[in-house]
Amino acid sequence: MLIAADLLRWSADVLLAGATLGCAYLLVAGIMALRFRARGDDPDTLPVPVTMLVPLCGHEPGLEQRLTALCDQRYGAPLQIVCGISSPQDPAIAAVERVIAARPNAAIDLHVDPMVHGHNLKVSNLINMAEHARHETLVLIDSDIEVGPGYLNGVIGELQQPGVGAVTCLYRGVAVGGLWARLAAMGINTHFLPNVIVALATGLGEPCFGATIALSHDTLRRIGGFHAFADHLWDDYAIGQAVRALGLKVAVPGFALGHVCCDNSAHQMLGAQIRIARTIKSIDPAGHLGAVISHPMPLALIAALLGGGGQALAVAAIALTLRLALCWQMEREFAARAGSYLLVPVRDLLSFAVYVASFFGATVKWRGNSYRVVDDTLLADPH
Repeated sequence: MLIAADLLRWSADVLLAGATLGCAYLLVAGIMALRFRARGDDPDTLPVPVTMLVPLCGHEPGLEQRLTALCDQRYGAPLQIVCGISSPQDPAIAAVERVIAARPNAAIDLHVDPMVHGHNLKVSNLINMAEHARHETLVLIDSDIEVGPGYLNGVIGELQQPGVGAVTCLYRGVAVGGLWARLAAMGINTHFLPNVIVALATGLGEPCFGATIALSHDTLRRIGGFHAFADHLWDDYAIGQAVRALGLKVAVPGFALGHVCCDNSAHQMLGAQIRIARTIKSIDPAGHLGAVISHPMPLALIAALLGGGGQALAVAAIALTLRLALCWQMEREFAARAGSYLLVPVRDLLSFAVYVASFFGATVKWRGNSYRVVDDTLLADPH
């Protein structure tokens, strides 16, 4: 019994130390977010012709409005928008056709091609779409991303800086729907976004996100084209790493795009987030393990249950206060609206549960199919 009591006390002390370190982490994240937004003026843009590649799959709330926003860019050079779909029965076709009818002067091309080139169906779509690109500069953007009218100027301005081979963008969560959509968006705004900012500021992370990947056709050719990523689950990260392997930078502008969250169930939300967490774990196991300190409130609560007493509860209260402050700051700096702040502690506990679940199993759900992550980020055959 004495040994068990000592073990519980030791475990509580370790967790409490981790929670205390996590509180410091949240404070540092807030400071780094301020510095990230204050990095200087946006670079000047020399408009060049651009082809935007938008892979589509299935019905998505607000898709028509997002595609229209791409057409309405304040950009001083020719812009081609290629929408790619793999099935002639896909409901996204109707949304694209409505945008084409509403914007007859915009260069919007719809291409339906069922050809499959690998396990990653999105990359297969991009391979099929790339054949129809008319311009040298390419911008890949996910279909669930909201942009403003100056988006393209900001991205191309970064791409034209010396030594830059690609540009990617941060994103914030935008809830469209009920409770689970709000929790999904809050997870992006209160955990993902500050964590990425810390990773960028410290050099501990080298992100590249499907929210935007801008690069030249020549750079794409040099990294092997889209075919090189046809069996990667985390294709956007792999593209970024391939660009860096050429000795070029992947630039990240000081703004965040909107990522639409329309999760309508706990199963849908948690399944997507566990997939992302397990993929991150496969990319950087040590970094993912160290990310435990980004969950200080749950760590402190567990420490309290193991006998940490009032000290652990005090650290949990401090951690929650710092998370609320960080949530407010993300809203102020990046328009990352949190919704009800009463959900922040719930979101903290859910994020920790997803983090723990990421260590148990390698199976992920993606677009209705089951995969296993093997050999770093390669996909195994779906079951």
